[in-house]
Amino acid sequence: MEYFLRAYVSGTPWTAAALQTAKFIGKGAYMSRTVRQWSKAYILNRENLPLSKCSGDWAKSRINDEDLREELLTHLQSLGKYVTATAVVDYLARPDVQQRYQLIKTISLATAQRWMENCGFRWTTAKNGQYVDGHEREDVVNYRQNTFLPAWYSVYPKTRKWSSVDVSKLEEGQSLTERRTVVWFHDESTFYAHDRRQKRWVHKDEKSTPLPKGEGLSLMVADFVSADYGWLRSRDGKESARILFRAGKARDGYFANDEIIQHAEKAMKILEKDYPDEDHVFIFDNATTHLKRADDALSARQMPKTCKDWGVNTAVRDAQGHQIRGTDGKVVMQKVRIMNGFHNGAPQEFYWPEGHENAGMFKGMATILTERGFDVSKLKAQCKNFEGTPGATNCCCRHILYCQPDFAGVKSRLETTCGARGFQVIFLPKFHCELNFIEQCWGYAKRLYRGYPLSSKDSDLENNMIKALDAVPLTSMRKFAIRSCRFIDAYHKGLNGRQAAWATKKYRGHRVLPSSILSELDAAKVI
Repeated sequence: MEYFLRAYVSGTPWTAAALQTAKFIGKGAYMSRTVRQWSKAYILNRENLPLSKCSGDWAKSRINDEDLREELLTHLQSLGKYVTATAVVDYLARPDVQQRYQLIKTISLATAQRWMENCGFRWTTAKNGQYVDGHEREDVVNYRQNTFLPAWYSVYPKTRKWSSVDVSKLEEGQSLTERRTVVWFHDESTFYAHDRRQKRWVHKDEKSTPLPKGEGLSLMVADFVSADYGWLRSRDGKESARILFRAGKARDGYFANDEIIQHAEKAMKILEKDYPDEDHVFIFDNATTHLKRADDALSARQMPKTCKDWGVNTAVRDAQGHQIRGTDGKVVMQKVRIMNGFHNGAPQEFYWPEGHENAGMFKGMATILTERGFDVSKLKAQCKNFEGTPGATNCCCRHILYCQPDFAGVKSRLETTCGARGFQVIFLPKFHCELNFIEQCWGYAKRLYRGYPLSSKDSDLENNMIKALDAVPLTSMRKFAIRSCRFIDAYHKGLNGRQAAWATKKYRGHRVLPSSILSELDAAKVI
């Protein structure tokens, strides 16, 4: 309008000036007529200026209406995790919504996507948090608070505390002459040949390339790691506790309890030779392969109630402890007697002695409990809801035996093997991978591994995996260990899993949480 009026005042005829203005901005006759209409209206009323659709009220989006935005956000949250922009379009097409916000029609799909971004949504891959399946189950929490934490704090005071500010240095005030305890965390992980990064910078001219199908060959690694030394190695670096295992029926088999025992013996051999001036503690996951007891260990699971010719089936082993297989490839089994019990400070025979009418026969649970002073004449061998009766102690013969000290206190093969050589074993609580910092070491190594060139060769898989594992820096391992210590401290202060995750994130870089953490949780309403 200003350009048009200046041209008209300068002597250019009214219509010609309007057409000249329209051509100046790349428009035609329609714009020429529009400019003349705007100008006439302005001349009659100097406050009557046309509104620009690029500013002012024309530029305001309806999503800026706080009531509409909150109502839309509430609706999307009510739909669950998997919301779509189509849900926004459909919601705004409802007559009651249109009437409430004076909408003539619904919005387009592209606008709905912009509105979702305005409401705080992003189209991205959701980040995985801490696993919660069974994490706060009653028996798991009971083990964490009453078994794991006391065991941890019995050894923790004698461990080295690395500074959270500079992990290459120890925290101040630690004795340099005191005999130290080194805690070694154990775990297994599997690498796949075709596991590679999915997100990267791709040039616009790059063409798609054919990829191999499936995950490809797999290679399992088992290792020990500590915040003091990193991966368990000999002093000269020539020996390693690391084991590579090609799991599968047609490959190396499966990493069972026998392999776990052999791995622990390999680690103990290195530690006894190169680190004799320190005490060592092994920490394992609470997995069934780690908790397996000796085949003839005390167990009431299969015991008969009455006297029978009963024993437990166990594998026949050679002089080296390896299972013997028959011509059909199956493990050769034999029946052996279960270990005798121990009651009131004295051993208790579970099989009738020579000279008895049932010599060599198993006494049965009823006789064993009667000798211990229980009246089981009206009890069944096993109650109907045996597996689903938490806390039961005297509902049946089997439950009573389960609660007897000699039955409940049976150690695993791993504990007895390591304990015989002076190494303590601690089992982590179930579902608590955040306490085992080797998990983050695996993650660091896999991030590096996924950046290596893709190959389906078994040799490349092994070389790339070893290169990635050896590239995990000790400084990062110590940071991971400090993070796990924060979680342990959180559980020691009585926090649950959700609260511990919140507190650990807030006090990132700290080894322990402040004493005010409970009041902070209340203020943040984290339950």
